Amino acid sequence: MIIVGVDGSRTGLDAVGWAATEAALRRAPLTVAHAVPKWVCEETHGRYAEVGRWMREGAKTVLLSARDRALRERPELTVETTLLPGDPRTALVKASEEAELLVVGSRGIGGVRGLLVGSVAYGVAAHARTDVVLVRDRPSPPQGEVVVGVDGSPGGRQALDFAFAESELRGALLRAVHAWAWPHPSGFEPADPDSERDALRELNEFLAGHRDRHPGVDVVTEIVHGHPVEVLREAAKGADLLVVGSHGHSQLAGMLMGSISQAMLHHAPCPLVVVRRGVPGQD
Repeated sequence: MIIVGVDGSRTGLDAVGWAATEAALRRAPLTVAHAVPKWVCEETHGRYAEVGRWMREGAKTVLLSARDRALRERPELTVETTLLPGDPRTALVKASEEAELLVVGSRGIGGVRGLLVGSVAYGVAAHARTDVVLVRDRPSPPQGEVVVGVDGSPGGRQALDFAFAESELRGALLRAVHAWAWPHPSGFEPADPDSERDALRELNEFLAGHRDRHPGVDVVTEIVHGHPVEVLREAAKGADLLVVGSHGHSQLAGMLMGSISQAMLHHAPCPLVVVRRGVPGQD
């Protein structure tokens, strides 16, 4: 099952469109979810009864509009709707326990001007019990390319697992990108050619097992000089999907997301997958 969170915003409906296509590719059912305060879901009496009724009717409208969008995108889909009680972040994280993928828009109705990613999107990306897709700037038509950031870490391996499977599902080219640079007091200094060749060899060795399991996937490997955030943002321009692990080499104990995955929430130029499954100590 794939779950997509909606709030009545345009970005929420864009997320529904993406989720419907993904569900059709996976032959999985789609659940459209909308969260409201817990008391709204309960039968109330007195001064707030009418407010609760009005909010339930509004929630029903949001869910039906999203369901219609999903079926317009993929008429063959099985689409269910559900009203979640509580804070959207907490409710969607709990719902994600039963899902293979959780999809949200980059910003919703409550988005603050100037912020590139909303609090709900950030919250579920940091805490979800499954992989999370943040939908923004879907290429039209699809370009047939998936980009994955590779750093040799356990989180990077999980991202590769997802990226290879997704590329196979879509019949898309997979571009595996590794940012290569030496830290330097004045910034990032490119490595010497011999070291770069060694890094490319190690990258291909790192991919070998995945290639064996997905022989039909065409893979391009790239070693690119620069900071990982800038390298991945440039590599993903025009791509159908960018895949990153939730933690990389630089993870710190107690952090819920690595610095690169956090940055890509704000800077990814296409739909972004943050691979969460298998992350130790998920909240």
